[in-house]
Amino acid sequence: MKILALSDEVVERLYSLCNNGHFKTIELIVGCGDLPYPYLENIVTLLNVPLVYVPGNHDPNYSPEDAKSYAEGGSSLDRRLIRFKTFLIGGLGGCVQYRPDGTNQYTQADAYLRAFSMIPSLLLNRLHYGRSMDILITHSPPFGIHDDDTQAHTGLKAINWLIRVAKPRYHLHGHTHFYRRNLAESETLYKGTKIINVHPYKVLDVYH
Repeated sequence: MKILALSDEVVERLYSLCNNGHFKTIELIVGCGDLPYPYLENIVTLLNVPLVYVPGNHDPNYSPEDAKSYAEGGSSLDRRLIRFKTFLIGGLGGCVQYRPDGTNQYTQADAYLRAFSMIPSLLLNRLHYGRSMDILITHSPPFGIHDDDTQAHTGLKAINWLIRVAKPRYHLHGHTHFYRRNLAESETLYKGTKIINVHPYKVLDVYH
């Protein structure tokens, strides 16, 4: 399956790439947070393929009554799992808390509790499909992998736990920026999971 994964930075050039057929083989759009929802909605309209996403720390709190708090035409996977084609995809939004009143920010302990809420769905997937998850989508990186030592960009330990327990083949995230486009820095193999920082966007071929 071919994925267009996006995070953190609006790239105006994507509009022309969508219009000229550059992404005609894309089957799924994945948003890893901190992107204006109208931007995601425009990409969905241009490519006419499904969108799944998780919120970042610069995204609004979700409210079903507020159309500006979600991406119309997309599905938020925050603490949810779905089956798309033959892939089991789950998500965990937000990042570590660095402001007391920060949106979609969580202490390490709270992030664990949010991840633990996914356990029933992970167990059901394992029962039905023989595996818990194929692709994990988050905004934050895991603790100690693709993160840095600033308070706002420390990774979430709960993501490391999810990777160890759910054993996804792929983990896609944003939040930290790799401007040098160094693959050695933006892709890491951890416990059998390929962790990919998708900032600002990447086209990925994923396999079982």
